[in-house]
Amino acid sequence: MQVLKIGVIGVAFSAFAIIATAQADDCQNASSQSALNECYGKAYKKSDGELNKIFKTLQHRADDADLKKKLVQSQRTWIAFRDAECDMQTVGGGSISGMAYSICLSDLTAERVSDLKKYLKCEEGDSNCPFPAASN
Repeated sequence: MQVLKIGVIGVAFSAFAIIATAQADDCQNASSQSALNECYGKAYKKSDGELNKIFKTLQHRADDADLKKKLVQSQRTWIAFRDAECDMQTVGGGSISGMAYSICLSDLTAERVSDLKKYLKCEEGDSNCPFPAASN
């Protein structure tokens, strides 16, 4: 049982190290777990703010009610997925779980931002893009 605990802790720290290297350098100078939690929480809030901005832009650009409805439905479903995924990734708890949860939220939100940004670059006639091209 003790060997299993050590193995789980080792895996958790390995995963933490991999995740942490993918984050912005801003948090590398944090000197305590509390400071790390705060830093990664801010990183998530920044990503979430960008996501909300892009989402609102897409809502305004959507040229029909059905597209707007599908955008909202897609976003709600994605949020449920993101939250469930981050809950699963941090199920073990522990002192780094708050930070790990924020990192997960930040990473998945940044991916969603990237995905939604593609819709901002739709070109006229692109049948794979449901949003109208930006007017110049």
